Amino acid sequence: MSLPADTPPAVADALGYLQHHFQELTEHQNASEHTINATLTGLTAQLQQLTQLITAPAPTVAPLPIPMSPPPVSPPSPVPTAPSKQWTRPKLPSPPDFSGERSSSRAFFNSCTLYLCLAPEQFSCDEEKILWTLAFFKDGRAAKWSKNLFRQEADTSIFPIQSWAHFEQQFRSQFFPVNVEADAVNALEGSFYYQGHRTVDNYLDTFLTLVSDARYTDPRTLVVKFCRGLKTSIQSQIAIMPFGRPADTDPEAWYAAAWRIDQARLTNEAFQSTLRSLTTAPAHSALPRSASLLTFRLPPSTPPPVPPRPAPPVPSGGIPMDIDTVRKTHSLPPRGCY
Repeated sequence: MSLPADTPPAVADALGYLQHHFQELTEHQNASEHTINATLTGLTAQLQQLTQLITAPAPTVAPLPIPMSPPPVSPPSPVPTAPSKQWTRPKLPSPPDFSGERSSSRAFFNSCTLYLCLAPEQFSCDEEKILWTLAFFKDGRAAKWSKNLFRQEADTSIFPIQSWAHFEQQFRSQFFPVNVEADAVNALEGSFYYQGHRTVDNYLDTFLTLVSDARYTDPRTLVVKFCRGLKTSIQSQIAIMPFGRPADTDPEAWYAAAWRIDQARLTNEAFQSTLRSLTTAPAHSALPRSASLLTFRLPPSTPPPVPPRPAPPVPSGGIPMDIDTVRKTHSLPPRGCY
């Protein structure tokens, strides 16, 4: 393709590029058409082969000779199998009776919820779940609340609570503690939760319940509150540990260290108590019990005869004279007659 002489170079270059790109696209299209045609040709040949195989007559097969029927064989006797054990759900304990106490409301409701989750096949609707739960409202505020519900049903012919979600909401508003978080915070700010004479296990149970209700999550705050209520002797032993002292931001390490020290103290007290009982126990006679009941009478003891004292030996040179004997007699004061 020829261009006029006055065509700008930029236009000539652009047209040349377009012409070259058009030629490449044409070649690519021709190659694609060739590949498609070859694929169609191969598929057509395969289709013809399959058609021939389908329409070809089936080969005739000579009939096989009919064998003589063997004598009847008695079937083997069935082997007795052990009866399969049918899986049975373990018996679930029923929730305890509920009197309406706010301190035990959470435990009662959790027990009911657990039973409903483990045995859902026993209840066909929410109404049966509600009535089953109300059956444990035996006395106190709980019995009065249940009685009020049935009275409303008698007046309106409709039970006032229709779903389990509504029952849960009413139960929480009626029987759960009014402000659990505020009560727990107030308890942790006072001294009622202190360990005192309790073991670390009992103290830790109370402490963990309070911090959970108070929603305390800061590790340093937990350590401070725990050390504040811990017995002073135990807290001091942990604080002055030369090695392995828990960090002030690791409450779990403080719990474990306090538990170990308290267990060592209890073990030592038990050992010391056993040792004192052994040292203060009276000595028992080695004689059997029957022999201790007998009374033996011994004859009165008589002192052995004392042999006569031998006379002192006389020296061969005679008895020496005591030169002070006369002096001693003259030194005595004179005796007067009265």
